[in-house]
Amino acid sequence: MKIGIIGAMESEVSVLKQEMEVEKVTTKARMDFYEGTLEGTPVVVVQCGIGKVNAAMCVQVLADLFQVTHVLNTGVAGSLNAALNIGDILVSEKAIQHDMDATIFGYALGQVPKLDSREFPADQAMADTAVAACRQANPDVTVVKGCVVSGDQFISDAKRKEYLIQEFHGDCTEMEGAAIAQAAMLNGLAFVIIRAISDKADGSAEMDYPTFEQKAAEHCAGMVIEFVKNFKL
Repeated sequence: MKIGIIGAMESEVSVLKQEMEVEKVTTKARMDFYEGTLEGTPVVVVQCGIGKVNAAMCVQVLADLFQVTHVLNTGVAGSLNAALNIGDILVSEKAIQHDMDATIFGYALGQVPKLDSREFPADQAMADTAVAACRQANPDVTVVKGCVVSGDQFISDAKRKEYLIQEFHGDCTEMEGAAIAQAAMLNGLAFVIIRAISDKADGSAEMDYPTFEQKAAEHCAGMVIEFVKNFKL
């Protein structure tokens, strides 16, 4: 087992890089891949950058160059679920690309052409371990499973937020998860997405995000360390 751990921003992976035993750093496609062990488990930790293209490219490098068997995406997101507050954590049951639109050809909104469904289901064992790991690492933080909706847009508009809720029944929104899910699926890799809520994805998002992004990322990092410690094939 080798786990590829992806974060879009440095704040999402910096703690993990400090905690792991780094054996080698490889730069590919302007990304630095830190290869080594975390809690005795072989891992590759990488900051992929913002957006779906960066995220999907990162998974492909992890598959081709490092032969990872599992992909864990950690980071922050805006809440689409009224029950999810800033600081809470969502573990993916599934992921959808909200900005994919091939409806003119008969596909559902969000469905990638030639794929059977618009949803990318997470690995159940990884998701269950992630929930348990959060409860262990962050006992005061609410953690739930749900739907991640992704697109190349930072959502900070109440009308757009309501559209994502009504159309996709999403629980949180961000800019990488569903692309990582699609790339993992195409490569036959198990995956899970972990998101700490940094803002409400509405008119307050621009103010909330810088304030809470670092704390949310720290919650995720502690959870990932606990996950790696406990996840077994």
